[in-house]
Amino acid sequence: MKALCVGIGCRLHTSADDIETAVRAALGSHAFEEIARVACIETKAREPGLLEFCARHALPLEFFSRAQIAATTVAAPSVTVREHIGVEGVCEPCALLAASLPVPDRLCMSTAAHDPAQLHAVATARLIVGKIVRGGVTVAIASATPARADSANLIQQDFP
Repeated sequence: MKALCVGIGCRLHTSADDIETAVRAALGSHAFEEIARVACIETKAREPGLLEFCARHALPLEFFSRAQIAATTVAAPSVTVREHIGVEGVCEPCALLAASLPVPDRLCMSTAAHDPAQLHAVATARLIVGKIVRGGVTVAIASATPARADSANLIQQDFP
């Protein structure tokens, strides 16, 4: 069942291979096939490596605005991200926001098309893998469904 939402943050010109390496590392014991969608900040809407990674694996890609991301709680705010982008983090809030959306039934790309008032409450989404960093790529994974009990990556933290 595709129940995982992967939030990604990356530097400019990060390759699809580097993104894939980071995502696979974050998945741990979870299968790649469990990914329902990938999400990032809208400023990365034309990032070639991110687009190639999602196209390569036929993964729906969602983009969220700075305002949507800023309205989402971040467990460990990043000073660097705040200085460069103006939000507390990218991968964790994007994963949580994506997990609050209905599960996609086809490949889609949308740029900040979601009205925050129409999103399901982000409180129903849980971060199951907190931010990891691999080669300039940050990845977090969230789910709106209960986490697997055997997951070593489970974070015992609910977000308001």
